[in-house]
Amino acid sequence: MRIRLILVRYAGLAGLVLLMGCDAMMTEVPTAGDDFTAPLDGMSNDLNGAFLVGDENFERAFTVAEGLGPIFNNISCEGCHPGDGRGTPEMGFFRFSRGSDLAVDIGGPQHQDKAIPGLRLEIIPNGVDLSFRMPPPVFGMGLIEAIPVETILANADPDDDDANGISGRANWVMPPDFVPVHHVGGGDQLQLGRFSRKAQVTSLIEQVAAAYQQDMGITNDFIPVENHHPQVAGGVALGDEVGDPEIPASTVLLTALYVRLLKPPARGNETAEVLRGEQLFDEIGCASCHVPMMRTGTSGIPELSEVDAHLYSDLLLHDMGPGLADNRPDGDADGSEWRTPPLWGTRLVGDFLNGEEFYLHDGRARSVSEAIGEHGGEAQGSSDAYTGLSTDDRQALIAFVESL
Repeated sequence: MRIRLILVRYAGLAGLVLLMGCDAMMTEVPTAGDDFTAPLDGMSNDLNGAFLVGDENFERAFTVAEGLGPIFNNISCEGCHPGDGRGTPEMGFFRFSRGSDLAVDIGGPQHQDKAIPGLRLEIIPNGVDLSFRMPPPVFGMGLIEAIPVETILANADPDDDDANGISGRANWVMPPDFVPVHHVGGGDQLQLGRFSRKAQVTSLIEQVAAAYQQDMGITNDFIPVENHHPQVAGGVALGDEVGDPEIPASTVLLTALYVRLLKPPARGNETAEVLRGEQLFDEIGCASCHVPMMRTGTSGIPELSEVDAHLYSDLLLHDMGPGLADNRPDGDADGSEWRTPPLWGTRLVGDFLNGEEFYLHDGRARSVSEAIGEHGGEAQGSSDAYTGLSTDDRQALIAFVESL
């Protein structure tokens, strides 16, 4: 199925939509295992059929006539996650809050920077803490979802009892009422957050339902109300004449299933330099947070059940220091804490988005080396150790990370 990248820029009455093929964003045609859009191996015909429907949902570009907006960030899932990979700063958005308040009454927690024709844009209120976010890749979500809670918590050390300077901790979050108790991350008690930049999301249902409503202004059976517009009387912007909810629960669930079934790309060649870099990665402490592998538990999807997930993340919160702090709390995470981002798929970042690379939550780092240099807080020791390596050893470590 042809993957399309859809970018949109709406400003009041003006709108521009650009459509291009995924191959236009790649430096070369990808080989098997070298893209982010493949399903898990060995799936049944039924799952493959559902995957294709979910793929169509992910690509679907909404129009005003279909309920887009009235305020939004993009017109499709793929508009922020081209080829199911990470986006660019141009596809990013702002999260904001006032102290620990998620600021729903003033347009939060996300700033929608576009509006349908005829509607004034949302202006960020004064006095809020802004946090720019890059869209992360969406492959491997099913494996992350299938990792048992106790497996993730086995790496937690909130009081740094082992005195290694690393104190990863869980983000315990109350899930929304619409996530059923039998679903991973659902129930009427605090649940382990494992998705999004600060692990503030407990379930794929919430992740996808909120993306439709927040990013595209597409209401659904799970979140049937439009985004609050702080500059419009009553907070509800007129102009969207499509009745709410604008898509059914089935669309959200099939899109979530599609994301659940996306396979992480294969690892690259393990050269002598790469293997040396892997050893250094462990020696200087990177693997303390970027845990190489966690095993999934029993899953209703056989391909996700009892398998090794080589994600290079502990899925826990870590204080990354003032340099990376955004001052925005999410769930139990404070303004300097971030979930360890998985490193799988790093080797293909340079092949996507016309060869450009963007790392960290806001895309400030343009190379793996720059990203390591930005690490502070709990990761300061590892960052300093990397700087102190010889040129050859630094190159080996980068070669390892770029092989993942």
